[in-house]
Amino acid sequence: MATPLVESTPTQARPSRTWVGVLISAGLVVLMVTSLFIGVSDVTPASLLSADDGGRAGFLLVVSRIPRTVAVVLVGASLGIAGLIMQMMVRNRFVEPSTTGVTEFATLGMLGTIILTPGMPVMGKAAVAAAFGLFGTWLFLQVVKAIPVRQLVLVPLVGIMLGGVVGAITSFIAYRLDLLQSLGQWSQGSFASIMAERYEYLWLAAVMVVIAWVAADRFSVIGMGEDFATNLGLNYRRVMAIGMIVIAVITACVLVTAGIVPFLGLVVPNVVSLIIGDNVRRAIPWVAGLGAVFIVACDILARVLRFPYEIPLSVIVGVIGAAVFLWLLLRRRSRAH
Repeated sequence: MATPLVESTPTQARPSRTWVGVLISAGLVVLMVTSLFIGVSDVTPASLLSADDGGRAGFLLVVSRIPRTVAVVLVGASLGIAGLIMQMMVRNRFVEPSTTGVTEFATLGMLGTIILTPGMPVMGKAAVAAAFGLFGTWLFLQVVKAIPVRQLVLVPLVGIMLGGVVGAITSFIAYRLDLLQSLGQWSQGSFASIMAERYEYLWLAAVMVVIAWVAADRFSVIGMGEDFATNLGLNYRRVMAIGMIVIAVITACVLVTAGIVPFLGLVVPNVVSLIIGDNVRRAIPWVAGLGAVFIVACDILARVLRFPYEIPLSVIVGVIGAAVFLWLLLRRRSRAH
């Protein structure tokens, strides 16, 4: 495929890993605590300790604020890992589920459940969306294999076009059946409605992160190419199948819980690669931590920029992610000359 992922920033140009790791951990703790006390309702440390409140602040903290913060962290960590695994499988730094059509296929599957079985439980919707996402991942890999010239930017461009076609079909079906509003609510990319017992499916995405960590060394090997992996005795097809399942399940869980969150899986693994290189086992905790920091910070911005109103998280992540994506493209081009 395109460019071997083993080429990365020279070691001497990387900042101190220890200090960056401490900074990410401390930043995540500060942002999570801040997230707990931001919102329209008055939930502050003083109100939690006040006897006049009647336990209202504590109730809101347990039912709304803590579930929302945990859900945001799980989405940030798992989407970053999904992007990292997909980049290893395709051997291209500019791909992630939302730039390869996987998210659009999962959305199409979810629309199918809305049309055919509107009363299906959320777990069933997630399973159908995961099956469609799995097919989308497989189809994208087959299309990429058929591309005669695999330039660095051409691969994600093909994925974006594939996703555009599937997204257009989904929108057309939803338009014809007057389901555009329902589809928009599902795929908006917002955590405003997250409460207790409405985010627990994301723990399945956390399980996929653990599976990715267990198979991390195998993903590092397939990032060097099919011939290299096969010569080392690795079952290339089995590892690719595991990667496809991990990506599809994470994408589906995030989609049915919060909607579409673009660019996160692209930006975070690239930033981590600049810091510690392309070893997947070492990168996974960094990607999970930085992904959580990035999305919690974006969620706080989404809640305070137009307070007391809330901007969809996908808008904030999309703007920042697109800017970083362009910077990565221009940075690669300047290094190539």
